[in-house]
Amino acid sequence: MLHRTRIKMCGLTRAEDVAAVVAAGADAIGFVFYAKSPRFVTPARAAELLAAVPPFVGGVGLFVNAGVDEVAAAVRAAPLAMLQFHGDETAQHSAALAAAAQRPFMQVFRVRPDTTGADLIEYEQRYRAASTLFSGLLLDTYVDAYGGAGKVFDWSLIPKELAPRVVLSGGLSVQNATDAVVRVRPYAVDVSSGIEAAKGIKDAHRILAFVEAIRAADAILDRENSHDSLA
Repeated sequence: MLHRTRIKMCGLTRAEDVAAVVAAGADAIGFVFYAKSPRFVTPARAAELLAAVPPFVGGVGLFVNAGVDEVAAAVRAAPLAMLQFHGDETAQHSAALAAAAQRPFMQVFRVRPDTTGADLIEYEQRYRAASTLFSGLLLDTYVDAYGGAGKVFDWSLIPKELAPRVVLSGGLSVQNATDAVVRVRPYAVDVSSGIEAAKGIKDAHRILAFVEAIRAADAILDRENSHDSLA
């Protein structure tokens, strides 16, 4: 298989869920450091959960409108490979947080019904210009809350030239993951509620089925690419 969409699974709170996610082949695991979230864990707990994770599976810390001291303390406590800013952070704020922690970061864009492709391009350019630690946008659905909505937005809003650099999130599940990847062709996907039995409690069968759905999409894209090369 030539095409391989990266997979991040977020909102981990239990050791058995971390083990299941790693065994299924996830590339990154996310920990929510937002106290109002039902999936909240402390950095100390995240460190415990990451202790058994093998190399090349990255730990990602999710923050919402956090301060420099909070982010720096989390990085000291837990071996996080990347930061994810999921609030209303400005480009300058996110750049300062990443610089203090000395970690790359993703910035969420919560897509509204009136969002345009030009909005997404401009937003990415703004954050990329603000910091060399900016890694890319994570696209989620706008709701009047933080930390993930569990709802799908209109994928057709994503410009084709931007899609290979984004992390697609927002309401992904076993049922729609294959279609999402085939239609959008993102660099990576991010799932949380779509693999849960309850908030913060993951389901091992859904975890495996989600990965299989993503790999099915990759196989479809491989066949399309092979056909195009022979045409």
